[in-house]
Amino acid sequence: MWKRKKIDPKVFAIATSWLEGNYDSQTKAAVKDMIDNNPDELTDSFYRNLEFGTGGLRGIIGAGTNRMNKYTVGMATQGLANYIKRLCQAKRVQSRYSVRQPPEERLFAQITADVLSANGFKVFLFDELRPTPELSFAVRYLKCHTGVMITASHNPKEYNGYKAYWNDGAQMVPPHDKNVIAEVEKNQNR
Repeated sequence: MWKRKKIDPKVFAIATSWLEGNYDSQTKAAVKDMIDNNPDELTDSFYRNLEFGTGGLRGIIGAGTNRMNKYTVGMATQGLANYIKRLCQAKRVQSRYSVRQPPEERLFAQITADVLSANGFKVFLFDELRPTPELSFAVRYLKCHTGVMITASHNPKEYNGYKAYWNDGAQMVPPHDKNVIAEVEKNQNR
C-alpha cells in the first residue's frame, strides 16, 4: 500500500501562503500539484529562499521560494534597488537577457526593468538577445550604476540566473554583494 510522505510543517505553511497570496493562477496550480503529488519537489521548492550570492541568483526555474521565478527575481531586484537608493543618487541601470531560456529570460528581464523603473531608475532594456560581455560594456558606456544580466550561462538547462554588475562593469563583489543580500533578506522577512 502506498503511503503519502509527510510534509514539513514549515514548508507546508510557506507553500500554503503561496496558494492564498497574491500569486498568479499558474503558480498556484503548480504549488497545489506539488502539495498533492510531489512532496519531495515541494520541500525542495520551499525549504529556503533562493540565495542572492556573489554576483546574483542561480536556480531551477519553477514555483517556490527556492526557485527562479518572477517573484524571486522581483524580490532580488527590489533589494538591489533599495541598496542603490541608499548608497547614491545615481539612477541609471541596464537590464538584458541572453539566449538559453528566451521566454523566461525575457520575462525576468522585463520584471527587473519594471521593478527598477517603479523605484525611479532610468532603465535601459534591450529588445533583443545580447551576449553577457555587452552588458559590462553598456554599464560603463551608459554610465549606469548597475546592470543585470538574466542568463543561465553554463548551468544545466532547467536553471536560470540573475547576474548583477556594478558600475565598473564587473560582477558585484564585496561589500556591494553582501549589502544587496542584506536588502534582499529585509524584503524576504516582511
